[in-house]
Amino acid sequence: MAQMTMVQAITDALRTELKRDPNVLVFGEDVGVNGGVFRATDGLQKEFGADRVFDTPLAESGIGGLAIGLALQGFRPVPEIQFFGFLFEVMDSIAGQMSRYRYRTGGTYQMPITVRSPFGGGVHTPELHSDSLEGLVAQVPGLKVVIPSTPYDAKGLLISSIRDNDPVVFLEHLKLYRSIRGEVPEGEYTIPLGKADVKREGKDLSIFAYGAMVHESLKAAAELEKEGYSAEVVDLRTVSPLDVETIVASVEKTNRAIVVQEAQRQAGIAANVVSEINERAILSLEAPVLRVTAPDTVYPFSQAENVWLPNAKDIYETAKKVLTF
Repeated sequence: MAQMTMVQAITDALRTELKRDPNVLVFGEDVGVNGGVFRATDGLQKEFGADRVFDTPLAESGIGGLAIGLALQGFRPVPEIQFFGFLFEVMDSIAGQMSRYRYRTGGTYQMPITVRSPFGGGVHTPELHSDSLEGLVAQVPGLKVVIPSTPYDAKGLLISSIRDNDPVVFLEHLKLYRSIRGEVPEGEYTIPLGKADVKREGKDLSIFAYGAMVHESLKAAAELEKEGYSAEVVDLRTVSPLDVETIVASVEKTNRAIVVQEAQRQAGIAANVVSEINERAILSLEAPVLRVTAPDTVYPFSQAENVWLPNAKDIYETAKKVLTF
């Protein structure tokens, strides 16, 4: 297997599906000649032509409308929203239109659209570029929301997303694009959507996370191990729908849990996971389920983001509160 960064694995997944299915189309701002602002589509226009991989105007609302129209004509659009902070400009297309089409038409029409977008902090971007807005789209019925944390997962989950007949929002953490490498099989393979993955087995505490926070959680688990604690790290991978079965099974094994998200504390994925645990596994708990999140403020300017973002130390300290409750 080849060693790849996450962005290389994403490019490989797009290439695999463009080659396999002539109805797959990749488009967005600067994705063609330039290969995308992070080079996730580098070389794809040259390989597959400007009819399959092409640039759009700087108008997210237009990108969303184009994706819906193409899907209605039998294509499998893979639009890129250059940064997920620009979600508000395309929110009606995603939440008001493509998410509802199957229901609205009684199953007559499908919306096989995969909306790709980078998000997340730690790389000193300008305002509106690092916001974690996955909680907004995770609440929308009819959407799947997928957030990989490794190159292997990124490729397999992206291929599954593109082949899915319902709309998928596929979020790629900016900090993970080139900061991690991993073995990625050549050729096609899929990872089921809606299935979490236990990244580290443990028996004393469950840590649920996704995206870049998976790696911070693994660091915290390693520190806890030095003190004799065995922490299980579960990568949610798909935050809507949640893999409740895996979440509950982990809690029933460890009897303690914390949930980690990079997004602000109010509402969000972590709150939903805590609710599911309380509703389905409260009799297995020996301590309250705590959250590790960013504070409820606007994402700060880059000089302050390292203070604002949750990290392994925060996770470690919260885990100790639960373990010693």
